[in-house]
Amino acid sequence: MLNPLNFFSKFVKSSNQKELDKIAKIVEKVNSFEGIVQDISDNDFPKKTLELKKKLNEGKNINDLLPEAFALVREASKRTRNERHFDVQIVGGIVLHQGKIAEMKTGEGKTLTISLAAYLNALRGKGVHIVTVNDYLAKRDSQEMGEIYKFLGLTSGYINNSQDDFERKQNYNFDITYATNSELGFDYLRDNMKHSNDQMVQRGHVYTIVDEIDSCLIDEARTPLVISGAAEDKTEQYLAIDKLTRRLIPKHYEIDEKDKNILLTNDGINNVEEMFSNAGILKNNNFYDPENLSLVHHVNQSLKANHLFEKGRDYIVKDGTLKIIDELTGRILEGRRFGDGLHQALEAKERIEVQPENQTLASITYQNYFKLYDKISGCTGTAATESQEFYEIYNLIVVIIPTNKNMIRKDWNDQIFRTEIEKNKAIIKKVIECHKQNQPILVFTSSINKSEIYSKLLNEEKIKHVVLNAKNHENEAEIIANAGKKNSVIITTSISGRGVDIQLGGKKGSQPDEELLVNKNKIKSLGGLYVIGTERMESRRVDNQARGRAGRQGDEGSSIFYVSLEDDLMRIFGSESMNNILQKLGLKDGESIDHPWINKALERAQQKVEARNFDIRKNLLKFDDVLNDQRHVIFSQRNAVMNSEKVFDYSNEFLSEIIGHLVSLKAQKLSKIKNNEFSNQLKILLGKSVDESEFANLTNLKDQDFKEKVKSKFLESRNERIKMLGEEKAREVEKRIFLQSIDLNWKSHIQYLEQLRQVIGLRSYGQRDPLVEYKKEAFHLFENLLNKLKIDFVTILINLKIVQEAPQEKEVYKPPVIDPKYIGKKMSRNEPCFCGSGKKYKKCCGAL
Repeated sequence: MLNPLNFFSKFVKSSNQKELDKIAKIVEKVNSFEGIVQDISDNDFPKKTLELKKKLNEGKNINDLLPEAFALVREASKRTRNERHFDVQIVGGIVLHQGKIAEMKTGEGKTLTISLAAYLNALRGKGVHIVTVNDYLAKRDSQEMGEIYKFLGLTSGYINNSQDDFERKQNYNFDITYATNSELGFDYLRDNMKHSNDQMVQRGHVYTIVDEIDSCLIDEARTPLVISGAAEDKTEQYLAIDKLTRRLIPKHYEIDEKDKNILLTNDGINNVEEMFSNAGILKNNNFYDPENLSLVHHVNQSLKANHLFEKGRDYIVKDGTLKIIDELTGRILEGRRFGDGLHQALEAKERIEVQPENQTLASITYQNYFKLYDKISGCTGTAATESQEFYEIYNLIVVIIPTNKNMIRKDWNDQIFRTEIEKNKAIIKKVIECHKQNQPILVFTSSINKSEIYSKLLNEEKIKHVVLNAKNHENEAEIIANAGKKNSVIITTSISGRGVDIQLGGKKGSQPDEELLVNKNKIKSLGGLYVIGTERMESRRVDNQARGRAGRQGDEGSSIFYVSLEDDLMRIFGSESMNNILQKLGLKDGESIDHPWINKALERAQQKVEARNFDIRKNLLKFDDVLNDQRHVIFSQRNAVMNSEKVFDYSNEFLSEIIGHLVSLKAQKLSKIKNNEFSNQLKILLGKSVDESEFANLTNLKDQDFKEKVKSKFLESRNERIKMLGEEKAREVEKRIFLQSIDLNWKSHIQYLEQLRQVIGLRSYGQRDPLVEYKKEAFHLFENLLNKLKIDFVTILINLKIVQEAPQEKEVYKPPVIDPKYIGKKMSRNEPCFCGSGKKYKKCCGAL
């Protein structure tokens, strides 16, 4: 019988197929140039690049240059790397240039595909950023694809964690720059804390191509990027709280694994109040007294550390320091720390040195960072399941690119067991079975602890294997690249080795070509690489990434997942009645089942988690959008000041606004006898620049005389600086003070908003939308921030005195307190204040 859907699809094409049909015509044009570019000599390729740049500068549309540009890249790749782009890679390159997502299966050559769109867009001369999932790939791709770019007359570089600002700036100034999403985001935040253009490393956000876009923009998008600075040391407090919370028993708290949260019961609160009162920590004998808010927060973090965060799954202790493990890749996140005191609570739990707590200096979400780019595109092997999120958040369309060769990998049905022990026995049995045939095996686990469990089981069977996890990730790419070798057994966490090509028989260059071909054919005859998933992950997409390690470029391969009802996914999100169903179906110990009900339950559980994570990201973005609007105002104001030659105009304008406000307060003072606001604000503004009698006379002046007198005080202070430093340096001093005021006030503002977000959820109990409430209060706080910024700035300028110390014995003068070495430099909180008071900056002008 004819399937009506198949019949219908012959006449009505999918939107994806319509896209591919349009692109096919452009591919034909690219192919028509192939014969032409083959006749160009090696030395003439850079000249062709200059010709294309010239055409762009003369106003030619970049799309008209695409066929010739892509043909040049294809030929350059052939000559430098002996790799000719397949037509499907040309299709992918066109999709990337159009600002869309190209879904290309593993092994289809995404790195080479990216070079096409990168070259074409780099012709504009404004820089192209290519985002990779780790530092290793940023360096590797920059060097390997750099051969092509160099041949064409373009420059390329990469950013990694060890580079200083000079190296970073140099690499950002190249035509094409490879970097991880976190390096790009942090450089943007750091640039907006610099005090001159010369110190900034990035030169704009024009076009970015994100390799493994789902990993960068979805998996990592639940956590914002945060730059922190040291805060008050509370080491003893963390240790004391950890000691006391360990005395609590299960009836004192409730654990919510879905939301990764923990709540004290009434018994728990009573117990905490008693313990903490006896310890002399609790104030007013009430845990929820406003004076104990900080204590409540630290107790909650300690409970989370002890009952929700697991060593070997969420973090490891290495060389006496606590390092975070990426929940998706299983890699160590070097240099990253949990925020909000959680990292310190974990250090106290593990009895290692508690590092000082940090406070947020700047933050941004990946979503809002990547929205800075004029054009964004990306590629991955798995984007279709998240196409709705890509469109809603980034306005990106997913185009599924066909494979160069037909996919022949066998994806076996899941094997479902009741208990984890039964499942583990079956997995080891499958590994032994494949290993006896010399078939290479890649075993995926969800955590370090699980990977070590399977390693122990394999050791008992005396099967030689490699464990790849956060404790042993230095040689990750090398290990994964050889996963297709005969007898290879690798146990790895999640999607390690992403971006590394697994070739059957072993890595290219590791053995002679003839031997490599023999080994490849041998592995193909055994069925190729066998991927074993030890449980279903939170997302179908992550499972697909694991499957995708096998069956590249039409190679043989197999994949299978083993599931038990005791797995985290099934336990937390699956149906509670699942075990009963299996028993009714007569499932015996050690037996697995393949049943539509179970498969549907698995899919439902994954969809629940996917939907939940999408909501977390959307919610994070909604709240961050409020901060993002304010961030744009502050950062653009900051840049305007930094690049302005007329900084005096800013301070003059602010002074006029402040005087106008004081005059209105003065009028209120006359009508309300007890109104001291005018006097207080005037005292703060003028500080020690007037004595008490002069101050009293000032308050009694008529409005116009009052305005003139305050303005003259301000100009008197400025003119004194000009006389001593010269006008140019005096301008630099005002600029630097303004930038410093922005940074200090912005930092405080971020902390206010963080605290607001933590408590705003309680408004829902009063039938009020927390987001609406947050927007209102954030707007009010931002208005206060702008006013405070102006007042702080003008106050410092009125009171600032340039001091020259008396001559020393050798008649050599010490430089003034504000000397050139401070100009353009960020002021440390512990440095002597630039006003000459002798106090630390944080206790003087920095405290304003």
